[in-house]
Amino acid sequence: MQYANLGRTGLKVSRLCLGTMTFGWSADEATSFAIMGAALDAGINFFDTADVYSGWIEGNTGGESETIIGKWLKKRPRHEVIIATKVRGRMWDGPNGEGLSRHHIMQAVEDSLRRLQTDYIDLYQVHWPDNETPLDETLAALDSLVQSGKVRYIGASNYPAWLLMKSLWVADVHRYVRFDSLQPHYSLLHRKEYERELAATCADQNIGVIPYSPLAAGFLTGKYTRENREPDSTRSGSGLIQRLINNEDAYHALDVALDIEKAHNVPVAQVALAWLLAKPTITSPIIGARTVEQLQQVVGACEVELTSGEVERLDEVTIMF
Repeated sequence: MQYANLGRTGLKVSRLCLGTMTFGWSADEATSFAIMGAALDAGINFFDTADVYSGWIEGNTGGESETIIGKWLKKRPRHEVIIATKVRGRMWDGPNGEGLSRHHIMQAVEDSLRRLQTDYIDLYQVHWPDNETPLDETLAALDSLVQSGKVRYIGASNYPAWLLMKSLWVADVHRYVRFDSLQPHYSLLHRKEYERELAATCADQNIGVIPYSPLAAGFLTGKYTRENREPDSTRSGSGLIQRLINNEDAYHALDVALDIEKAHNVPVAQVALAWLLAKPTITSPIIGARTVEQLQQVVGACEVELTSGEVERLDEVTIMF
């Protein structure tokens, strides 16, 4: 496994990050434990979760993923794993049960620490913007968490370039800690949102980038074909998949990735991840898995070195996304 600094920090994270949204959803506790063990054995030291995972499932209330990680983490040396979680979504009833106010952040971090059974969070990320809370209030709250030692670094997720830059400016003016990472939606089949302005912003400001959905909700694993547009998948009902399964350009891009797959003798998912890793601003794509077998299909992506010609072929065939 390869490692890289997270943005301008000295924190070294694996070039692949284990996403844990499936924990407590499509992966039960025992399976989740096995996935985390297999990830760590493969050299993945970077795990990403969020307090809201997976509150959308009937019978869940949110915090299920963090709770499972906490039970597993209790039996491991804490320093072996870099834990990233997020705050913003609704976690309790009432007007302050969601958002990025100081009130919500201070309660949410205590709840996450309790579920994770740890006394610090390595990377605490705002899950998406909160237009009703001033940026300086949010950043001041996050700064106090870093100063207290409860959080080591902070990051943003789903921020547009203008808001990311404004956040960095506010942090600079007030001498608060700044966002050291960004978690955007980015893949071969979802490029413009990140590449239009965020890529240049992150390069200029030395922001670590940990993209989510790098396999386009499973489309880039090859499970979706023109003949089988509804394979067994927990993500088949997602809006992204619904946009892709009837898009001939998406299948054409997949054909090119499958052709490159043959040259490297690896699963096509590794080709899609290797394309991301070839981009200079990308630190660590987030890979999700429902089983150990799914994880094992992608962990070798760091060892796949695409030629410049292969990267250009993939760039050209996906330019419309």
